[in-house]
Amino acid sequence: MPDMSASASLATTHLVTLAEFDKDKVTPGVLGFIVFAVMAVAVWGLMKSMNRHMGKVDFKETPETDTNTPRKGAPGGGEAQPSKG
Repeated sequence: MPDMSASASLATTHLVTLAEFDKDKVTPGVLGFIVFAVMAVAVWGLMKSMNRHMGKVDFKETPETDTNTPRKGAPGGGEAQPSKG
């Protein structure tokens, strides 16, 4: 695999003559914009999906039955009877 640093430095020297090039200035460029745009579209899609799923949720609560008090006639219900013996 050829070393790309030589061609990169050659391209940089050609760009220097076309425009001012400041090595201390760092910009995100086109790749940074593309990554930001993809993340924005992903967040938008997730929010749309969340709204759709939240619309399906039923927030009405059903009254809970008291499970601590046994019902009459149910197995295990009623009072304890002492055994004769």
